[in-house]
Amino acid sequence: MATRIRLARGGKAHRPFYRIVVADSRAPRDGKFIERIGSYDPLLAENKVKLDVERVTHWLNMGAKPSERVSKLLALQGVEHRLVDVWKPGTPTEAAAEPKGKGKAKAAAPAEAEPAAKEGEGEQAS
Repeated sequence: MATRIRLARGGKAHRPFYRIVVADSRAPRDGKFIERIGSYDPLLAENKVKLDVERVTHWLNMGAKPSERVSKLLALQGVEHRLVDVWKPGTPTEAAAEPKGKGKAKAAAPAEAEPAAKEGEGEQAS
């Protein structure tokens, strides 16, 4: 069974409140879940996230994968999870981190060396 740690929405219209739950990945968002491990209230100024860190680490070790939002919330709470990389705006990806001309520079370097070698041969023959 593929399990996910994700948010289940509650609250009234325009007053969201989320439970952080462990659920089967096939279950609906607000449907059946295995265990409630925390809550998230986006309208609070402080202490938005409450987690049972022991249960979170247990489920992460059991192979549960956090959703993107839960992954960010776990990172903010200081919970170490290495299953999902947390993408932050402004951080380059691996492809963008490499210089664009890197592959072309390697191909151009041997081509530049060949004409110099040919010129040297021409001088020796004269």
